[in-house]
Amino acid sequence: MGYDVHVIGGGLAGSEAAWQLARAGLTVRLSEMRGASPDKGGERTPAHQGDGLAELVCSNSFRSDDADNNAVGLLHQEMRELDSLIMAAAEVAKVPAGSALAVDRDMFSGEVERRLREQANLTIVRERIDRLPEAGLTIVATGPLTAAALADSIGAATGADSLAFFDAIAPIVHRDSVNMDIAWMAARWDRGSALGDGKDYINCPLDKAQYLAFREELLAGEKTEFREWEASTPYFEGCMPVEVMAARGVETLRFGPMKPVGLDNPHAATPEHPNGRWPYAVVQLRQDNKLGTLWNMVGFQTKLKHAEQVRVFRTIPGLENAEFARLGGLHRNTFIHSPVLLDRQLRLKTAPHLRFAGQMTGCEGYVESAAVGLLAGRMAAAEHAAQPWTSPPRTTALGALLSHITGDAEAETYQPMNVNFGLFPPVDDAVKKKQRKGAYTARARADLADWMAGAG
Repeated sequence: MGYDVHVIGGGLAGSEAAWQLARAGLTVRLSEMRGASPDKGGERTPAHQGDGLAELVCSNSFRSDDADNNAVGLLHQEMRELDSLIMAAAEVAKVPAGSALAVDRDMFSGEVERRLREQANLTIVRERIDRLPEAGLTIVATGPLTAAALADSIGAATGADSLAFFDAIAPIVHRDSVNMDIAWMAARWDRGSALGDGKDYINCPLDKAQYLAFREELLAGEKTEFREWEASTPYFEGCMPVEVMAARGVETLRFGPMKPVGLDNPHAATPEHPNGRWPYAVVQLRQDNKLGTLWNMVGFQTKLKHAEQVRVFRTIPGLENAEFARLGGLHRNTFIHSPVLLDRQLRLKTAPHLRFAGQMTGCEGYVESAAVGLLAGRMAAAEHAAQPWTSPPRTTALGALLSHITGDAEAETYQPMNVNFGLFPPVDDAVKKKQRKGAYTARARADLADWMAGAG
């Protein structure tokens, strides 16, 4: 074949897997259909905007970077310890986002591709793969937007229909179209990052009447209609369209993406309250590129039709003249029934030369997808070298996520899952509630260090 391992899919999981393999000294073919010529089956997905590897679609955020108190922040740290390409590229491309890690999308994708192209033993091929290979070590990381022919091949190999859910995308606003006489810059509780000079978000305030009117507009706005076969497909809870949240109750948005807590509005300052007061509700925008010219509407994934998005979102104070670099959208994602189909090394039980990685396995989130790609790459490298593989302990973020995907989850109700402390073995009952997150992370660090010193 001319290569040791074939990685299909150049998203975050595929790019990370290819990087880990190349760094282990293996020759790698990385296939990506976006950017391929017509004779090679090139095509775009319903969600991607360009052809770059590891393109971020739904958001530009990797969520919390707090490794002491947050499971995804711990996962960040563990991946950095294991020479993660995705985390290294994120560091280069990061933008202000408070305690979260957010990146310039284009810079991030460019950095991933640049580093991969520097690997002499790795070949990036722009081609669409329509069938699962019948032999040879292969990692399938085509994501939840896998092309139809390959999805059919995967369905035939797994002997079961893929599960499915809907995912949504939030709009992106041009910074110079935001009315800063109404909006203001701040991070919640003034806990912004040094990168953003402590003022990492644009905040658009709403009083009670404005909030109630806005909610009514969301509910009344014209939505994208589902086709008949899509009618029973559920949403993923972590990426719920804003209008679906609005329909759950009058106050739902105020306790979700429009939460005003910890945000003093300086435009509402009075002698009694010189720092201003919390608004009734707030819409936050997070920087989307290094230049600071594009800002993402945080938590505003939507299935509103494009014209309705412009009309409804311009009723938000501060966004009355907003210009949109990208409007929101809705797409159908698929994933396999991993706890039943995959072994503990992410191999398809009926065809063990095939590994699956990324969102297709049912993990949810950019970081989680990349983490599973990292593990798949290291597993394949060990297998190629005929070396034994020991998975990271379940007490680590990597181990907890892997265990959930490959058998610990309840198979009958398996749904996409972000990493969280609920996936970890419990800490000692004697640990007080306020100290438990720290106990989880301290235990994880010690156990990962032991694993890396031994079987890792």
